[in-house]
Amino acid sequence: MKIRIYYEDTDAAGIVYHTNFIKYCERARSELFFQEGFHKHNNKNEHFVIRHIVSDFVKVSFLGDILEVKTEIIERKTTSVILKHDIVREDELICSFEVVLVYVKDYKASPIPDQVFEILNNKK
Repeated sequence: MKIRIYYEDTDAAGIVYHTNFIKYCERARSELFFQEGFHKHNNKNEHFVIRHIVSDFVKVSFLGDILEVKTEIIERKTTSVILKHDIVREDELICSFEVVLVYVKDYKASPIPDQVFEILNNKK
């Protein structure tokens, strides 16, 4: 998913504020499901929650940049999945995140349905 950096994304120096990169990863994951017609309101009792994030900030990004969030699955477990998100500007790595997502149903860990996993696995 491509993202253009706007003024609201930056600090006073015109550099992207670090927490916004986490939002970009969330948008990219959400977009995978939106493209398949899945929306949170379709099933309010089942969804992913973030359990753990490891971040690595490599370079800065500036107002006007066009970034791309690239997502890959590192590991699938019964109730969780580990994703790697790389945010790049052209081919230059800006930052990387390893995210552990847990699938919950009625607020308890639950096996990830195959259909849900396939959406993550068939990223565009």
